[in-house]
Amino acid sequence: MSLPHRRTATAALALLLALPGCGAPDTAPPPAPATGTAAAPSPTPAGPRPFTLLATGDVLAHTEIIQQAKEDAGGNGYDFTAMLAGVEPLVRAADLAICHMETVYGADGGPFTGYPAFKTPPQIARALRDAGYAACDTASNHTLDDGPNGIRRTLDAMDAVGLAHTGSARTAEEAGRPALLHAGGATVAHLAYTYGTNGIPLPAGEPWAVNLIDRDRILADARAARAAGADLVVVSVHWGTEWQDAPNEQQLTLAKELAAGQGPGRPDVDLILGTHAHIPQAYEKIGDTWTVYGMGDQLAGHMFTYDGAEDPRGNWSSMARFTVTPPAGPGLRWTVGRAEFVPQITDLGPPYRVRDLREAVRSHPERADWARALDHIRSVVLSRGAGAAGLTMAQ
Repeated sequence: MSLPHRRTATAALALLLALPGCGAPDTAPPPAPATGTAAAPSPTPAGPRPFTLLATGDVLAHTEIIQQAKEDAGGNGYDFTAMLAGVEPLVRAADLAICHMETVYGADGGPFTGYPAFKTPPQIARALRDAGYAACDTASNHTLDDGPNGIRRTLDAMDAVGLAHTGSARTAEEAGRPALLHAGGATVAHLAYTYGTNGIPLPAGEPWAVNLIDRDRILADARAARAAGADLVVVSVHWGTEWQDAPNEQQLTLAKELAAGQGPGRPDVDLILGTHAHIPQAYEKIGDTWTVYGMGDQLAGHMFTYDGAEDPRGNWSSMARFTVTPPAGPGLRWTVGRAEFVPQITDLGPPYRVRDLREAVRSHPERADWARALDHIRSVVLSRGAGAAGLTMAQ
């Protein structure tokens, strides 16, 4: 799907050079401590060093998730911390952690709504930052659920806690730059795009409000980020067919086209992170570019297919973890080396809790359903030959 407003690589590069990134503005309070940082490079003890990049799937606050946050807050607003506590150690252990925030935020005090037009309590931004995330992409089919106001409230809340963002924007200038993140002495450019917005038209006069998938635009943006100094270019894509284990034709074609894009001596895109299908999908290494077709839902309520049947796969996902290695010598590139996945589940309880599925299976051998979930995730993730390319389940 083409974006009505197209930018040239030159224009995007000019914006990148002029503006530092999508983190908190200069006047914002310092961000809460976190493993990764979205503002300035972290000091490294001896120059560039390997670092781990962790990415997770859709954060989808259905009505029952909102109600759980209210209960966890004990009558004082909304608190999503306990729901994410089970995976916080994994997120914090990463040098750079990225989430996918599928929904937009409501105003302080509400009203808050779940499906089909989401308005999530803005307190979720603080919970994500406190869990260790440095950035979230915000391009999804629900980005325009509450129009420009929903985008503004979402990005304002993220800025307030120091959570970087990319994929939607409040101004044309903001839309013209990626989130610039830092880890291990490397600059990581994070870009994000969605297949559509559930038929909701882009706001009048604001064609830049959310990034829509356009191959040429993505490659131009990636090249502009690289020219502006990005050592690694990560692209998040909201795509695919819901409830379908296998990637669809758009995913397969676009992944190959993005992986084939070549700048001087390196691919334009180093890593592709997919969301939207609600269920785990395969990983695949295409040339030098790792592609995650779909991570699944990290946090969601009861999930139902189009025929009204509840499907537990909608609460299964994988965390993608990659070790990025510094250049071996002058003029060489940072490379995505070790590739791992971590199976994950939203335990519907009650209470609702996100869990590391490996640990859940170890500690609850009686839960045959959890063991089946782990086996299914592993099978699907490895279904396109990723194991032969080096992908393993983290131990």
